[in-house]
Amino acid sequence: MIRKAALLAVLTATLLSPAALALPGTANAGTGTAGAPAANRQNPQLVVEAMGPDVSRAPDTEIRISGSLVNPGTVPLTGLRIRRHHSAQPFTQRAHLAAYLSGQEGFQPTNWRDEKYVSQQAIPAGGKAPWEFVFTPQTLGISRFGVYPVTIEVRDALGQQVAVQRTLVTYLPREVKAPRTRLSVLLPIVDQPRRADDGTFVDERLPASLAAGERLGDLLKVAQDTSSVKGLTWVVDPALLDDARAMGAAHWVKSGGEAERRPGDAAASGWLDSLRTALADLPVVAVPYADPDVAALAHNGLDDITGTGVEAAGRVTRETLGRDVRTDVGWPVGGAIDHDGLDLLATAGIGTVLLNAASLPPVPDAAAVPGAVTPPATAPAVTPDAVATVHTVNGPVRALVADPVLSDVLAATTAAPGAALLNRQRFIAETAMISSEPAAARRTVLAVPPRRWSPDPAYVTELVKTAASLPWVAPVTLGSVKAAKTPFPRSGLTYTVQDRDKELGKPYMGSVRRVGSRADLTAAVTVASDFDVFDLALLRLSSSAWRGREGDAVKYAERVRETIDSRIAKVWITGNDPSQIRTLAGTDGEVPISVRNELESDEGVAVRVKVTSKDPGLLKIEPYKDEMVISGGQTQTIRIPMTSEASGQTTVTVQLTTSDGRKYGQRVKLTVRTTGYTAITLVIVGAALVVMLAAVVMRVLRRRGARRTAAAARSRQTAVPAGSES
Repeated sequence: MIRKAALLAVLTATLLSPAALALPGTANAGTGTAGAPAANRQNPQLVVEAMGPDVSRAPDTEIRISGSLVNPGTVPLTGLRIRRHHSAQPFTQRAHLAAYLSGQEGFQPTNWRDEKYVSQQAIPAGGKAPWEFVFTPQTLGISRFGVYPVTIEVRDALGQQVAVQRTLVTYLPREVKAPRTRLSVLLPIVDQPRRADDGTFVDERLPASLAAGERLGDLLKVAQDTSSVKGLTWVVDPALLDDARAMGAAHWVKSGGEAERRPGDAAASGWLDSLRTALADLPVVAVPYADPDVAALAHNGLDDITGTGVEAAGRVTRETLGRDVRTDVGWPVGGAIDHDGLDLLATAGIGTVLLNAASLPPVPDAAAVPGAVTPPATAPAVTPDAVATVHTVNGPVRALVADPVLSDVLAATTAAPGAALLNRQRFIAETAMISSEPAAARRTVLAVPPRRWSPDPAYVTELVKTAASLPWVAPVTLGSVKAAKTPFPRSGLTYTVQDRDKELGKPYMGSVRRVGSRADLTAAVTVASDFDVFDLALLRLSSSAWRGREGDAVKYAERVRETIDSRIAKVWITGNDPSQIRTLAGTDGEVPISVRNELESDEGVAVRVKVTSKDPGLLKIEPYKDEMVISGGQTQTIRIPMTSEASGQTTVTVQLTTSDGRKYGQRVKLTVRTTGYTAITLVIVGAALVVMLAAVVMRVLRRRGARRTAAAARSRQTAVPAGSES
């Protein structure tokens, strides 16, 4: 039987420390810890291949445990004995169960029966020998609802333990009606960004990961096979759906230094179509677009990105899945967040946040039955309700705390022989123990695997189907989760130095901030856009997928920066040849300046034109309307009024800016020559008029003199008589 006197030995094996758990797996030799590799390859491996039923309901129900004893070594094994240990006392706390599975001293069953030789003959190298135990609850001496330890061990001819496997038997008498614990299972479909800017993929590895047998292909398989299972909620990253949609159409891939045009990928579009069908009638929650590292954003002053991600999540999932999904559920990386990050989520519209148990631990004795006495500093005697409340600058937010054991078992690696079976038995046992705890109110527990898990479709499908059918489980979706009538008090929000160290680092986030500042310029001049052009790109750069892989993200940031600079360069001042001289004739005039928008036809820009004279004493810029709205593919001209009081040559600087005065693009210097026609011009014109007038007067006088001379001559000729001779 289990020795209660060893209670203090499990104080560190609490439910809040998943690292202390030892999930069942293949046997190991001599260590007593399930799942560890054998220290000596001559030792046998004990594999459990079959066990049933999942739940025994009658005293005479036959329970069968069978498997193989495998010899992985190079020499035959002889003289091996196998025996079964058990305890007639059920576990009283889940921490005790964890201590048993980890091989902790003081929590191992001492009753043993059915000792037998596996084989009187030697097990050859690479061979195996079958074994089986058959018993009933009655023969174990168990009679009440609970979970009981059953250990299978192998000893050699010297009596030394060479292999061990620990499993669990769950018993519920048919006449007993167990309290039903609400179980909600969240299954994430989250990947990493595959594009830098919206139009360019950094590589073409996405289709391979979507294939059957690969991670994203397996997630699709789970979604298809569990579509009828109750209590499941899917959590998707809209960026993954968006990437699959983009790759399913003609797209660009950055290969080396050049971007190459590629045709649509049928695997990507097929995966998205299949996922859309599988999730059509299931509850779906969308994390903010690209699953940004909210804690890092909050701690580096990039507050606006999270809200943009929430907004984009709704739009993109509507476009890719053809339906509206919830976007008010936040899931910080690893379920850990501090008050700064929580405030950021709340102001972005998040009303529910998923946390891990260490981030919001229960008050030490709060998980016990109200009024009962719990030994101080021990593991919780009763599993807390998953629902709690945390407070933010935007008001209260509902917190859903994932159960660490159920989450780990759901995501367990099952590659080792027998691991899937033993882990499924562990899940059954854990839920039974929760329901058998002496809690005062009905509770909800949450199972959430890591966001980028790699599931075994067969294992996960069988597990969730089994869990939904257990007589002590009530499956509920996330939308149906309700708080217990009697709240379980929890300690304050906990965020450790280790949590902080895992965030995206300040140097990398600094580069994201700089790229964001450049992107803000394009957003400031873009006309009639529902969202900023580079919003999604910045979200991809802020993705939690880059934690611990910031070097991989650098090429994404560089590509986005190049694309932003290229976009800015497409709005430019024409006629910027420095050798071209513009002339201002007279004391005032206008110099035309043209601006070209080479973006797409539907991408208008609104800019201001700032003109500055290098020598205001020679050339002065007069007030003018500096705002321009230019459609894509068009050029507009603005005429700048200038005045000059002297002749000469100087330069003016032309700079495009945003509406709030930030510089946009490269400045241009223009040369302007002034002719300075002021007083000198009047003198020249006056002198010319005098000369012209004098010439006119002299001409008139000459003509009058000529007429008088002619008249006098005619008079003399008329005075001489006709025919007279002189």
